[in-house]
Amino acid sequence: MPVAARAEAVSIAFWNAGLEQSGPGRLVAAIDRATAPEIATALATIAALEADVLVLSGVDYDAGGLALAALNARLDRPYPYLRALRPNAGLATGFDLDGDGHAGGAGDAQSYAAFPGQGGMAVLSRLPFLTEASRDFSTLLWRDLPGVRLPPLPEGAAEVLRLSSNGHHDTALGLPDGRALHLLTWHGASPAFDGGTGRNRLRNADETRFWSLLLDGALPFAAPRAPFVLIGQANADPDRGEADPGPIRALLADPRVQDVLPGPTADYGGTIGALRVAYILPMAGVSVTEASRLPRPEGARHHPLRLRLEF
Repeated sequence: MPVAARAEAVSIAFWNAGLEQSGPGRLVAAIDRATAPEIATALATIAALEADVLVLSGVDYDAGGLALAALNARLDRPYPYLRALRPNAGLATGFDLDGDGHAGGAGDAQSYAAFPGQGGMAVLSRLPFLTEASRDFSTLLWRDLPGVRLPPLPEGAAEVLRLSSNGHHDTALGLPDGRALHLLTWHGASPAFDGGTGRNRLRNADETRFWSLLLDGALPFAAPRAPFVLIGQANADPDRGEADPGPIRALLADPRVQDVLPGPTADYGGTIGALRVAYILPMAGVSVTEASRLPRPEGARHHPLRLRLEF
């Protein structure tokens, strides 16, 4: 009688840590001092998640990965593998996108940011990275997405404006049995704060729609190989809020993924209140043995999310 293959159990978590600082290098300094309450909160939250693979957003990017390394070094159980994902946020476009009469401001970048790299994403893993099997889709021009609806833009801006406000990545990890696990990560633009042009709302919708098109094989990139997990902050609630709900509803209803952790993931307070903006969507057929939405840490806006999967 053949022996059934043993399933590989992996815990995967996502959290928008909200560690963005007001200038480059300041996150490293804050972590080194370890006196800022948000740093202590982040360290305690990461430890409590006990995830094999943790995707963070709201972590400033630097080319040397110094901030991520410093954060990891302060953990009681540091991760052996780290990858800081460079965001499009803050990268200059050379155009006056916000219509204030000047090019070069925070609102004229590929995505609004006080400096290049503000509010990036990162992966901390106990599984090794498979660099050759990983992909970065973040340079795809917005105009090149099939079915795109571009807002009014300055002449020539469509030739440089990227789809990803932060980034779209396929980060491959090596499972113990030799297979590759693909993390499909993104952090979409806020659908608001665009001065009435509709640019952010349209972009937010297309950033989510990217994944449906990728799964369809309708982009100039191969569809992701199994097994995969979609993970990140869409900044879109399927039922309320300012985002176009169509793309996120379509993604949640896609039979190729599982929606196993419904409910609000952030509380913006005031008239906005609680919204579902973050997601972990494993591919169909993967066994989900745990799905948890942890309480929001004190002073934090976002809930950490955690799944335990068997591949």
